[in-house]
Amino acid sequence: MQRSKNDVWVGLFVMLGAVALVFLALQSANLLSFNFQKGYRISARFDNIGGLKPQAAVRSAGVVVGRVESITFDDKTFQALVTLSMDDRYAFPKDSSLKILTSGLLGEQYIGIEAGADEKNLAAGDTVTATQSAVVLENLIGQFLYNKAEDGGKSAGTDTNK
Repeated sequence: MQRSKNDVWVGLFVMLGAVALVFLALQSANLLSFNFQKGYRISARFDNIGGLKPQAAVRSAGVVVGRVESITFDDKTFQALVTLSMDDRYAFPKDSSLKILTSGLLGEQYIGIEAGADEKNLAAGDTVTATQSAVVLENLIGQFLYNKAEDGGKSAGTDTNK
């Protein structure tokens, strides 16, 4: 009888440990978030979102002020439509701008919001029009190589021994 009682307790603790590990894994991957703050939804259109994912942070001055709620593709404008859930305690002017930024060189992407100067604030359902798309590393490298090749072709035709 004593052995089966110990088996139940060991099994319970193992189960509790497994649930805690799954919770930590989901929390660290930004796949699980408990947010009891009320918020308002705004949307924005981007030409390129790079590796932005739902539940990514929306930051202003380094402070998390919201989260990316959903990302969809608009097949009429061929742009990404990003819906943001902003905390009610943070109010931003209507002419604020959004940028997709990267934390670190190859880190996760998030949206940075820069406050504007308008007297009216963003409200639920508003769309931010001043957006800057993600910087894609492959495009930058391709542009750099193209410019270097173009410069090399120009300098090869000139005589430097004059």
